[in-house]
Amino acid sequence: MDRVPGVTVTSLPLWRLRLVRELPRMLLLGVSFAGLAASVRYTIAPPRPLAPARTRLPGPPRDLAAEGFAQLFARRYLTWEAEDPEAHQRALASYLGAGMEPGAGLLPPAGGEERVQWTQVVQERTGAPGELRVYTVAAQTDTAGLVYLAVSVARAGGGVLELAGYPAFVGGPAAGPGLGEGEPREVSDSALRTVVERALRNYLADSPAELAADLTATARVSPPAQALSLESIQRLAYSPEGGQALSATVQAQDARGARYTLAYALEVTRVAGRWEIAAIQMDPYT
Repeated sequence: MDRVPGVTVTSLPLWRLRLVRELPRMLLLGVSFAGLAASVRYTIAPPRPLAPARTRLPGPPRDLAAEGFAQLFARRYLTWEAEDPEAHQRALASYLGAGMEPGAGLLPPAGGEERVQWTQVVQERTGAPGELRVYTVAAQTDTAGLVYLAVSVARAGGGVLELAGYPAFVGGPAAGPGLGEGEPREVSDSALRTVVERALRNYLADSPAELAADLTATARVSPPAQALSLESIQRLAYSPEGGQALSATVQAQDARGARYTLAYALEVTRVAGRWEIAAIQMDPYT
């Protein structure tokens, strides 16, 4: 007798049947909702490309002609004979602009002479505007020894080199930023003028203990190698650079009696209601 195949009937819960039937549609809806959510997210906050690594922009290229100009000026400025002051003025005549004193403000003493043995640019700063450069020139002299002179050099129309102002005796190797263009505004605050005059007097005389009384706790100064006596401040004005930067044009004299007209850049600030000096002929933020 042939065997008849059996039939097995299995009962399943109704929810399982519905789940099996609806599962493909639920998966399709889920994928659709995920795509919509991603589109909304990218619309509200689109992905941003990674920012490139910051690179330090190179400074202005070295200007050998301007360096040589600054050294030649320093050599002629510091070379003089008491018996022939006109020779010193003639040597500097081609460097001076309108309004500058003969000999760049240097009056040789009654006797003696000075010669420069060598010069070397030891630092360069770019002033404002960018075409202005301030060079610190180290000069070895036969009488005053090693001195540092800050010389501001600019390029006029056609690229002609010119002196941008009076020089300044500084401490090596730092030099201050050059002054920008524009008409400076005179300082009328008598308290500020008093502090600046006292600070410059002690700075030039290399009197650190007295100078410290007018400096901020983080002040940056580098007094000149040769001591000078301050005779007067011819002009004290706010620098066109803005902020609390000042420019001072002074007259000073060395121990031999030589007189100089010099220009200094200062940074001042108010501390507990009084004026203090944050920097003299140096950048206080570097």
